[in-house]
Amino acid sequence: MEEADRILIHSLRQAGTAVPPEVQTLRAFTTELVVEAVVRCLRVINPAVGSGLSPLLPLAMSARFRLAMSLAQACMDLGYPLELGYQNFLYPSEPDLRDLLLFLAERLPTDASEDADQPAGDSAILLRAIGSQIRDQLSLPWVPPLLRTPKLQHLQGTAPQKTFHASRLVMPELSSRGELREFQASPLLLPAPTQVSQPAGRVASLFECHALQLCQHTGREHSRDKDWVHWASRLPTQEDKRAQQQRLQKHLAEHLRQTWGQLVPPPQARDLGELLQAWGAGARTGTLKGSRFTHSEKFTFNLEPEAQAAQVSDVLATSHRPEQDTRAAQEQELEALQKQLEAMNRNIEEVETNMKTLGIGLIQVENECRQSELSTAEREQALRLKSRAVELLPDGAANLTKLQFVVESSAQRVIHLAGQWEKHRVPLLAEYRNLRKLQDCRELESSRRLAEIQELHQSVRAAAEEARRKEEIYKQLVSELETLPRDVSRLAYTQRILEIVGNIRKQKEEITKILSDTKDLQKEINSLSGKLDRTFAVTDELVFKDAKKDDAVRKAYKYLAALHENCSQLIQTIEDTGTIMREVRDLEEQIEMEMGKKTLSNLEKIREDYRALRQENAGLLGRVREA
Repeated sequence: MEEADRILIHSLRQAGTAVPPEVQTLRAFTTELVVEAVVRCLRVINPAVGSGLSPLLPLAMSARFRLAMSLAQACMDLGYPLELGYQNFLYPSEPDLRDLLLFLAERLPTDASEDADQPAGDSAILLRAIGSQIRDQLSLPWVPPLLRTPKLQHLQGTAPQKTFHASRLVMPELSSRGELREFQASPLLLPAPTQVSQPAGRVASLFECHALQLCQHTGREHSRDKDWVHWASRLPTQEDKRAQQQRLQKHLAEHLRQTWGQLVPPPQARDLGELLQAWGAGARTGTLKGSRFTHSEKFTFNLEPEAQAAQVSDVLATSHRPEQDTRAAQEQELEALQKQLEAMNRNIEEVETNMKTLGIGLIQVENECRQSELSTAEREQALRLKSRAVELLPDGAANLTKLQFVVESSAQRVIHLAGQWEKHRVPLLAEYRNLRKLQDCRELESSRRLAEIQELHQSVRAAAEEARRKEEIYKQLVSELETLPRDVSRLAYTQRILEIVGNIRKQKEEITKILSDTKDLQKEINSLSGKLDRTFAVTDELVFKDAKKDDAVRKAYKYLAALHENCSQLIQTIEDTGTIMREVRDLEEQIEMEMGKKTLSNLEKIREDYRALRQENAGLLGRVREA
């Protein structure tokens, strides 16, 4: 996982994320770093979505929740398959963070032609780094020094604003002649920055000198204007100075807007050269276009006069409709219908109660009829027996002798049939025992083969899952290879891959050896269990034959049965122990996974955020009460 984390962090750095050098795994990622990495990836994948998201985590808890929900929605729109919420960004866990960053890294755009055209080497990497830093600084809005966060202080500085003190600069002029030209060309005239002793006033002095030159240039342009000459020739008053200052400020603002209005670096600039080319193109273009927000605002809120008039007329027409009469009629009709409905419900309830009582009475009558029919049948049977006995009473002695003769003949016939059955039973019993033995042997063989087939199915299933897992790993590695830059040396990655492949080969050999040993042991266990069952069946049969005649053999049979039962219990106990040990190992793995999710640290962060949120709510309530 550490190697995969290093490759993933390298991809994030290429996307523009400022990952510190000491961070080598995803476990060391903080909340601020997670938010910055996701925003940078979204800006590269979809600039329209990522441009509206800030890579800096705000201080207010409500703003943090809103930013986290926006990031979750943006990732879900890209097609993230798993469940995602604000907690994945504010309180990240290592497995969820790895899945999210891998998903974003796979969707980073790659252009082989651009990578091939770019020059390789340290200079190209330095130029790309300078361009990315300038692009990041230009994308951030200017914030006053007292409101800057530590990261903004690092980017925009921490020096507070100071008042500027301008000094008069002596600049060389091309129109000078004679001694003035010689003085300006001599070393006596110092350079403009060195003419100001205080470093803080150099920029102000240069700005003032530039403004004076611009005023002189404007005066030369208006030299043919009589009003301008008349206004400039006379002594300036206080109002003239104020008007001149306003005119100068307006002229400077217009000049700066025309010159620097279009200097916005495009998001596609990847290095310093492209950034400077974009600046040049922006300086040459002078046409101003309205933003998408202004167009959408005009389209949404500026309605046509005809549409506005139609809306007003519809509202006035609907407001004067008579509704009181219709509402009264509807209420009366509704009350009548409700009364009818209540009467119908009462009638239905009465009918249902009558049906229940009649059904209970019908069931009782049916039970009485069945009982009377049974008693009648019993009495008829007794009547038939008694009538038969009454018919035999007149000749009782003769009928008694006949009955005795029939009984004796029936007993002799039963004895004869018993002897015949005994003759047939002995060979049939022997054949049954032989067939029973063959059936037991076949069942043992079929159970053994069934166990082998199940093992074979499990091995095939495991091999298919292993092949599927390796196929997914292969696809993931191919996608990661496509996202890697073309100018990076792949020797280190190749050696790492070879080491990983070697480790996998060793693990595969060990797993194959363990599986073969397990199969041999399972076969031996199955054969021994089958042999044990067959031996017990034969011993049980032999001992059971002699147990009827001898008490010692009977005791031995009991001991044999008890021994077999105890051994079965012992084997079951061993199997249960193995199952419990596997469950213990599974629970230990689950405990390690839960420990890796940093539940305690996330819970502590949630508590801190909850306290901060309560403080913010209390402050807002205090402001509302004061207002």
